[in-house]
Amino acid sequence: MKKTRTLAVVSLIVMGLTTASNAYAMRCGTRIIVKGDHISKLLRYCGQPDFVQSRLAQRPYYNRYGHVLYTGLFEEVSIQEWTYNLGPNKLIRIVKMENGIVREIRHLGYGYSKR
Repeated sequence: MKKTRTLAVVSLIVMGLTTASNAYAMRCGTRIIVKGDHISKLLRYCGQPDFVQSRLAQRPYYNRYGHVLYTGLFEEVSIQEWTYNLGPNKLIRIVKMENGIVREIRHLGYGYSKR
């Protein structure tokens, strides 16, 4: 029983370490990009991404109290994920934006050399 519990705990730790994790900010040179920044700031400080993935999503409308309005109306949200490969000595960054605003910054493993 104890071995099973230990194996389960070790498995959870390994899974947690191998997944992408969230970051609160991203450094581009001497500048910092944080959640809530506009896409223009990201472009100005970090330049063009190495890869862009775009899609549209539909979300329900919310009232001013944060409750979903059940009227059958949806708003269309533009979602983009920009990938920055900063080289073999730095982590790959994925910046998720909704309607041009940074909503999430994640990092993956180390990048690779561009040839």
